[in-house]
Amino acid sequence: MHSFIELVASFEGRFTGSLPFRPAPASLYDPCRYLLKLGGKRVRPVLCLMANELFGDINEDAWYAAFGIELFHNFTLIHDDIMDKAPLRRGNPTIHTKYGLTSGILSGDVMCIYAYEQMANIRQFLPQALRVFNKTAVEVCEGQQLDMDFEHRNDVTIDEYIHMIMLKTSVLLGCSLKMGVLVGGGLGDNANKLYEFGRNLGIAFQLQDDYLDAFGDTGKLGKQNGGDIIANKKTYLLLKTLENVDKEQRNYLEGLLQSNSDNKVPSMLELYRTTGADIACRDAVAEYSRLAFECLENVAIPSKRKEPLMELASYLLMRDK
Repeated sequence: MHSFIELVASFEGRFTGSLPFRPAPASLYDPCRYLLKLGGKRVRPVLCLMANELFGDINEDAWYAAFGIELFHNFTLIHDDIMDKAPLRRGNPTIHTKYGLTSGILSGDVMCIYAYEQMANIRQFLPQALRVFNKTAVEVCEGQQLDMDFEHRNDVTIDEYIHMIMLKTSVLLGCSLKMGVLVGGGLGDNANKLYEFGRNLGIAFQLQDDYLDAFGDTGKLGKQNGGDIIANKKTYLLLKTLENVDKEQRNYLEGLLQSNSDNKVPSMLELYRTTGADIACRDAVAEYSRLAFECLENVAIPSKRKEPLMELASYLLMRDK
């Protein structure tokens, strides 16, 4: 069994050394190369490889699935950045900022197509893998649309928020794991249990992100707390606060949401604490983490083979940055 770090190194060597894009037109393909060479954690493709290795040696089809997953993930980042008007990605200018809006749209489109080109190389169990991938691709788009819709709504519930982050973020983690099993010939219950492991892991991870943006160690984060607060982003913390406030607190909260004052972030943090939203968020992270580990525990293979996945999940959920 390989560790996550070992598989990231192997993936980088194969992936960045053989990017599939044509030389021309450069205005279409250079933005794709630019983004992919910025790197990233490579969590999703490596989850695919790790799931495949649970049941034997990593096969060539798992590498093609991992390449396709990473291309699809980066396609979503390009278009998300356009919709969010984000100037930076991984500390560098976003594609639409650097190359223009048209290049951003078209480069994202072609990267999605190349993701399917990689999937087409899968030799065994392609129909099963493709059905999972297609379902996930649709759900990710649905999640992104819900996220955009929520910006214009003042009645978003916590259940709706959890559903949105499940679609936008966590289903791709589940898909990565399930596809790794499927292309290795695992068509039984283990594939579904690993999917649920990834889905719950993704929800816990996003809720942890919500918490760290507000309460994380600024030295380790490398940025000031409260970016979500400044942007009035509807996070778990804000929604739980809205759920718990009394009338006086609600009036105070609504004033803060309309404010851009220097004390907005510390005032919101205090309100999160006063209403118990901070504790509720930590409890939610713990609950979805418990569900994730329970699903992994129920995968019918020796515990020793699951250790690399356990270690990765623990790292993701216990991080403080």
